[in-house]
Amino acid sequence: VQLQASGGGLAQPGGSLLLSCAASDTITEATVMQWYRQAPGKQRELVAGIAGIRDTTYADSVKGRFTISRDNAKNTAYLQMNSLKPEDTAVYYCHTKRWNGSTWVLDWGQGTLVTVSS
Repeated sequence: VQLQASGGGLAQPGGSLLLSCAASDTITEATVMQWYRQAPGKQRELVAGIAGIRDTTYADSVKGRFTISRDNAKNTAYLQMNSLKPEDTAVYYCHTKRWNGSTWVLDWGQGTLVTVSS
């Protein structure tokens, strides 16, 4: 599965951005969809994940500000980012994890840059 992330850009502190991750193949509810981010000089970290329709997890740093969702009919996951802070500046990557019957298959998107600055 190829993943295409989009929606990054420049936002002011307190602003919002909506990231999208479109998959090239059918995504089922069994596929775990996640967003990671990597800031300059830091390790990649998990930001949010969704399994099924409503089973969501978030990093403590984004709880209450970011919302992950998915539209399986469009094979797309979203990350709504509100109340953005300068420390949210990073390259954001979408990631999927799916079981093919014998092993987990992991796929990564190319990343989209989010810059939060006044």
